[in-house]
Amino acid sequence: MKRIITIVGARPQFVKAATLSRLFGLMGVDEKIIHTGQHFDANMSEVFFEEMEIPKPAYNLDIHGVGHGAMTGRMLEEIEEILLKEKPEGVLVYGDTNSTIAGALAAAKLHIPLVHVEAGLRSFNMAMPEEINRILTDRISNLLLCPTDTAVNNLKREGFENYSCKIVKNGDVMQDAALYYVQKAEQKSVILSKLNSPEFVLATFHRQENTDSPQNLKGIIDGLNAINKQITVIVPLHPRTRNILNAQKIVPEFTIIEPVGYFDMILLLKNCKMVITDSGGVQKEAFFFGKQCITLRNETEWVELVDNSYNVLTGSDSRKISEAFNWSVNKKSDFSLNLYGNGQAAKIAASEIIAY
Repeated sequence: MKRIITIVGARPQFVKAATLSRLFGLMGVDEKIIHTGQHFDANMSEVFFEEMEIPKPAYNLDIHGVGHGAMTGRMLEEIEEILLKEKPEGVLVYGDTNSTIAGALAAAKLHIPLVHVEAGLRSFNMAMPEEINRILTDRISNLLLCPTDTAVNNLKREGFENYSCKIVKNGDVMQDAALYYVQKAEQKSVILSKLNSPEFVLATFHRQENTDSPQNLKGIIDGLNAINKQITVIVPLHPRTRNILNAQKIVPEFTIIEPVGYFDMILLLKNCKMVITDSGGVQKEAFFFGKQCITLRNETEWVELVDNSYNVLTGSDSRKISEAFNWSVNKKSDFSLNLYGNGQAAKIAASEIIAY
């Protein structure tokens, strides 16, 4: 593949795509990026692309703020038009968003070879829209780039060895990004001086199963409030979640800050005591920066983190959150284990894509 369309729609996907885009530029690949606009992010200005060394999108679809069906349908329609115009040799999608499945369906229906980065991940929770997106995207992909042995084995158990596709374990490009950008973050970010908290726990929560359930949300807030009595808890909070807290008259006792950019997030991860999150990406980033993690879900795609005691699953139960914190906060773990490729994932992926 020498002419590729990359489809992304959320900031984490741009960070992942940056790792491959840099290599494509060096390897003579003609890549054009479609930004669906799925997650509207005011931080994604021209400066964002310059600092992250990401090629500016050739197409901005600006599709956001509507339901799953309308969003996916509109994306599919507009992506199909672009693919018919551009006639790429391959389409590249990342992860498990609506942008991912829309791009995958458009490519598959036009018989354009499809590459899926982060293939094979499973939470086995079909109530999650992300689970549906990743399963369907895997099934119609031609080149499946898997971050872990577990992901490869998931595909084998589902019979993918009998399908017309290629399965490759390449590692996790998120680790490549974290290792590459940490020095830039230290030069650019002033978040630590603004916070002036020498010791803190970093927490994030955004999943609808947690924010839209009054019971789950209250459990998380109660758990974080209890931890905050022992150590400062800092939470970058989306305005939507803040509005829900206000509407339900739930009072956080921890420190709430505005949502942060990628460089700020890297520095918070590097300098925090430990991490509490419901994000799949942040679970891994905690590991990349040598931090224990509590995950506010009942399952995770990144089972190797739990199996090796870097991560504890608590759901939204405040008692379990407090118990996990007391167990994890001073735990000494060896984070040198090579779970995700140690920064070589993008090189392997780019070579496989070009050769396909």
